[in-house]
Amino acid sequence: MRKMSVAGQFYPKECSEIKRYIEVFSQELTHDKQRYRAIVSPHAGYVYSGFTANKAYARVDFSQIKRVIVLGPSHRVYLKGASVALTDRYESPCATMKIDEKYSLELKAKYDFLHFQDSAHSEHSTETQVPFIEHYASEVSLVEIVYGELSYKSLVPLLKEILNDKDSFLVISTDLSHFHSLDEANSLDNICLKAVKEMNVSDLEKGCEACGITGVKALLEASTDLGLKSEVIDYRTSADASGDTSRVVGYMSALVR
Repeated sequence: MRKMSVAGQFYPKECSEIKRYIEVFSQELTHDKQRYRAIVSPHAGYVYSGFTANKAYARVDFSQIKRVIVLGPSHRVYLKGASVALTDRYESPCATMKIDEKYSLELKAKYDFLHFQDSAHSEHSTETQVPFIEHYASEVSLVEIVYGELSYKSLVPLLKEILNDKDSFLVISTDLSHFHSLDEANSLDNICLKAVKEMNVSDLEKGCEACGITGVKALLEASTDLGLKSEVIDYRTSADASGDTSRVVGYMSALVR
């Protein structure tokens, strides 16, 4: 079992509270669901970034998706390369989800930067995505990949394989700038937003402070190689929830099709 490690901190422990959050986040959302290949989603506490994440998840038609691969940076544990979860199940407040261990083992055998480091799988950047996935796509299986010291170029072949697979959907987890004034955060985050909108990897290197920038770079390059397009869905900062404009964190969601 991949146990919950940040329930009660980043998101509620109780299923009823998860459902209440998503119900509130979804008020007045009217977009029809469509097929997408990937999402870029934030991973802060739901009170800060949950609306931004949900606004993108709510647009995705998961009806033909069999597995969701969640890729996020390691914040607490040092690791070289990336770790793929090799447990059977993934614990979440509303349901225990199946991990696609067969697919995970196939990826591990194919990509030499992938291994299994158990300590890496208490990571909030990936775990915070799971209640949204369970809510919108409860029948899918999960693949969790947590990366550490790794070149984004190493990830591109893996992401191209996932994006090309009609049975798979990709989640790239990242927050944006951290602990700047609101004006500074908006300026730095606009670099990230412009780069994602225009699918320009080099623009990300002009000041984008995304903690998951490795995954974002790999997604943009892989998507460009495959002729896919991106759409920025939402942007806001922690100041929208807290009112504190002195030390804010930026959040973005985007979709790729």
